[in-house]
Amino acid sequence: MEQRNIDTYRTGLMHTALAYFLWGILPVYWKLIDHVGAEEILAHRVFWSFLFMMGLIQLNKQWAQLLEVCKRMIKKPLLLLSLILSSVLISINWFLYIWAVNSNHILETSLGYYINPLISVLLGMVFLKERLNRWQYASFILAAAGVLFMTMQYGKFPFVAIILALSFGFYGLTKKVTKLNASIGLTLETMMVMPVALIYLITIANKGESAFFAFSIGTNAFLIGAGIVTAVPLLLFAKGAQHIPLFMVGILQYIAPTITLLLGVLIYDESFTSTEIITFSLIWSALVLFSFSHVRGMKEHAWKLKKKKTMEM
Repeated sequence: MEQRNIDTYRTGLMHTALAYFLWGILPVYWKLIDHVGAEEILAHRVFWSFLFMMGLIQLNKQWAQLLEVCKRMIKKPLLLLSLILSSVLISINWFLYIWAVNSNHILETSLGYYINPLISVLLGMVFLKERLNRWQYASFILAAAGVLFMTMQYGKFPFVAIILALSFGFYGLTKKVTKLNASIGLTLETMMVMPVALIYLITIANKGESAFFAFSIGTNAFLIGAGIVTAVPLLLFAKGAQHIPLFMVGILQYIAPTITLLLGVLIYDESFTSTEIITFSLIWSALVLFSFSHVRGMKEHAWKLKKKKTMEM
């Protein structure tokens, strides 16, 4: 039994790490089709993600689950509104990420996803009344100092990083309300915005502005593949995260922005001056404090549960 638990843990660890690795190298994929507008890439990403997820629903025989959620949406307007909101938020996040990568702002996307865990905790405090400890407050101060320093040095606010972090943070908040599994959730989210994506694709096709109907096999393959590169990491994460502790998920999530940062500097030659070094150093210091606080909190919670069980015996 113990060996089985170890094997399950290892499998969960591998799936989760692979998901973050794939998210980390995603800029490479978007760079391959940077001659296509971000709006068209997003529309294809939504459309093909929806079709891919419908195929998975059929393969996994999840139609009953999907129909059950649709019935709940009719009975519970809050669920419907939450799904609409989450679909809009993830669409904003996807669009901005694609635009930023293909406009040579990869480092700023990396900064956004480093900040994201801190934003998520802040949103939890504001909307879910979750309490913060002194280590978490200190991490926010350091992160804010990093953003402020970059703003003062360049004379402009890092909007890409902050909007990416906020949109994904609020997206995570809406997911707490819907509480749907990964495949059903992504299917419904893409279904909500798919009509808009389809109308946009038909409109640009009628105007003769569609990259897809330029009939480039390579471009079309990558546009269709956008559905796969969207769904696969999410499904890997959903499968892996349930078998490993939450603190481990918290540590592994930094794989993606770290890979993205390295790609931006080493492969795509984005500027990494003393300003970026100081900014990222402050953010990394904030994340060290944040991770320390997270692990410490998990250990204290486990100790309290153990003590409670001992007293009950």
